Amino acid sequence: MEIILFGAPGVGKGTQAKILSSKLHIPHISTGDILRTAISKKTELGLKAKAIMDLGNLVPDDIMGGIIKDALNDPKSKNGFILDGFPRTIEQADILDKIFKELGITKAQLILITAEDELIIKRLSARRACNACGNIVNLNYLKDSKKCPACGSVDSFIKRKDDEVDIIKNRLKVFHQTTEPVLKYYENKSDLFVVDGTLPVDEVTRRIINSIEAKK
Repeated sequence: MEIILFGAPGVGKGTQAKILSSKLHIPHISTGDILRTAISKKTELGLKAKAIMDLGNLVPDDIMGGIIKDALNDPKSKNGFILDGFPRTIEQADILDKIFKELGITKAQLILITAEDELIIKRLSARRACNACGNIVNLNYLKDSKKCPACGSVDSFIKRKDDEVDIIKNRLKVFHQTTEPVLKYYENKSDLFVVDGTLPVDEVTRRIINSIEAKK
């Protein structure tokens, strides 16, 4: 079972990917998580990626393609995967097609999660990272806006540069200009299911799983 999650930054792809991974027992492959790990370790890839991401721009296709190919070749992905954050451009879609051909994957399911830009900006600008444990939270959903629910640290929240409003707006602009055309690329290649990302998290999950089950 191969699934590609598609949607604007902040629409809820990461949340749904983690839930679906647990329910379907297939790995969640998140380019964002891989890049953040590289950045925290200050690897050569991480430093290059950080400079690009700090401007709200996309990481070059050759870097992302290599990361994705290694992840899909991992034995953990032999029974399927949930791909989150790739492809984001037509060029990346071409790269992914070549990888799929090599691996014998013929028909991945594409799931599009949608939300208005205004809501996404509100969501992302309220995100904070715990400086003690690295946990990402949203102030809109915390009972205690000063306490980390993961490690209990108080006054440890920091705002990441990519959650600044100007950066968020630029990321959305990049998405609309370069990523939306990928949908047309996949129109005749993959099953497409569209779900409203403004619905409650459990309802979004339910609709996605129902769609997947219906296509088995």
